[in-house]
Amino acid sequence: MRQAFYFLYIPGMLETSTTTHFQNLLIGFAFSPNLKANVFEAMRIGSYLSGHLFFLHVGEKTAAKEKIFQDILTECPSKPESIKILWEEGLPVDTIVAQCLKYDIDLLLLGAIQRENMVKFYLGSIARKITRKAPCSVLLLIKPSVERVPSKHMVVNAFASPQTEDTIMAAFEFAQALGVSLITLVEEISRSQVAVNVNDDKSLRRATLRKEKLKRQEISRVNQILERVPEANKKNKKIRSQSIFGKRGYSIGHYAKVARADLLVMNAKEERSSLLSRLFPKDLEHILSELPTDVLIVQNRNHE
Repeated sequence: MRQAFYFLYIPGMLETSTTTHFQNLLIGFAFSPNLKANVFEAMRIGSYLSGHLFFLHVGEKTAAKEKIFQDILTECPSKPESIKILWEEGLPVDTIVAQCLKYDIDLLLLGAIQRENMVKFYLGSIARKITRKAPCSVLLLIKPSVERVPSKHMVVNAFASPQTEDTIMAAFEFAQALGVSLITLVEEISRSQVAVNVNDDKSLRRATLRKEKLKRQEISRVNQILERVPEANKKNKKIRSQSIFGKRGYSIGHYAKVARADLLVMNAKEERSSLLSRLFPKDLEHILSELPTDVLIVQNRNHE
């Protein structure tokens, strides 16, 4: 049985928190039917994070394109701290990655497709390649909107990993900026850790006790991380911990879908033994193949 544990913080006066993970944001834009929605979404996020927003178009710059884009910017009610528009020609993936490096981008925003006819092609050729190569955190948006749709529930991976604490810190900063009120920290526990041949009441009890012990250990570990999260980023939040048993990556994606989360936050990099796994962990393969919701993939600030 899945069991949720709640960590309650007494609501107080809203405090302003200083965002340290997401100061420079970049979004690539194309002149597609989703252009206005993508621009409005990026402008809102940039404004909420008090960040510097870069717009990048990979392709020819023309007077007609420039006017269309400037008209959309003028119409948007949200105004980030600063805006810079980049026009570059080249291969989309390589150009986007190069500009992220050049401008020291912290967060790359990408439009994504959820369960459409071309989903496999799109993810394989664009979003997945960029996510593999991005030197920064990546936010995949599956339903950008001109009108704001507030995010209410964020699911965050709380796996036992060296990268997880930084991911949780970034998630709380992002949640505070966007006004997310519910955060669920999910600890995925491999079934192999509780593998017991259950063939009688005694073995069933042994397996149950083992699960409960693992849950307590995970709760204690997550509590220690929560204590280090700045109090300003925990204000007006309901925070809960959820232990689930199953296949890593797949289980948390399924949980985010069932819980109807608005945003799923994952580690970008895991320390794995094989080169392929280090480049693109299987956890993210599961997530990107399904995209249960918007996904924020946090690149550890101390990554090499």
